[in-house]
Amino acid sequence: MSQSYPWIAEDAGLFKKYNLDFQQVFIASSGIVTAALLGGDADMTLTGGVGNVRAYVQGSTDVVFVGGVKNTMTQTLVAGANIKKPEDVKGKKIGVSRIGSNTHYFSIQAMRRFNMEPGRDFSFVQTGGDPETFAALVGGGIDVACLTPPTDAKALAQGYHYVVYGPDLKIPYAATAFVTKRSVIAKRNQVIGQFMRAMAEASKIAHTDREFVYKVLGKYLRVTDRKVLDSAYNAEIKVLEPRLVIKSEALDAILEEVAQIDPRAKKVKAQELIDNRYLDEMEKSGFFDQLWAKK
Repeated sequence: MSQSYPWIAEDAGLFKKYNLDFQQVFIASSGIVTAALLGGDADMTLTGGVGNVRAYVQGSTDVVFVGGVKNTMTQTLVAGANIKKPEDVKGKKIGVSRIGSNTHYFSIQAMRRFNMEPGRDFSFVQTGGDPETFAALVGGGIDVACLTPPTDAKALAQGYHYVVYGPDLKIPYAATAFVTKRSVIAKRNQVIGQFMRAMAEASKIAHTDREFVYKVLGKYLRVTDRKVLDSAYNAEIKVLEPRLVIKSEALDAILEEVAQIDPRAKKVKAQELIDNRYLDEMEKSGFFDQLWAKK
């Protein structure tokens, strides 16, 4: 649901309101999204933070975070009746969208809380995305699925159950963030500012108009089961940032993980990755206050 803001903005007419005309493209993994951004195929992305943080650490310092939707992980680990508790995952295969993705990072962090490590205690299977992960679980290609709302709710509706319920762990992480390039800001500062205002309004809709969100999710994700939508919305809305804040501790968590593979990450401060100019402008101008004062 945290990835739905551009869809909400599109269907609410917010892009037209702010004179924005562009093509939306869905890409399943943050690493691939980062490659598209750095390659010039995208000017703005809404994505998990890990791909962008890795790129920055490796020298692509043009990458910059300008806002956030979710600074906490809400993925879950779901399985069938043969796996009842985290310890039962030992020796099993966990399905994730891609190595280096949000689902991959969550699975590692979640299982470490039960003293289990990838490679030693369990293995990963890359599926390509959430629907594919669930399909692999149903087809027996994996033992455990790392899923995001609303796919986890669909799994529960078909008889699967939570092995680890992510929201309870409160793992800090830039799970969904607005990321662009400093060079894009230099050339298209006003356009990015208008886009962020559209996203601020989409955030207001997400927090205050559940029925509109359900219509959007039904249209783009083809999820219409009310119980599934309720489950997804109730889990996600608690951790979504009303005013699009990107928290430094959410990026610190990623830097800490990346540092285990690339020592250069230890020298990077989270604040280096953040440009708050658009959020600051909306705060100081009274835009946020006026927006949230409306009923």
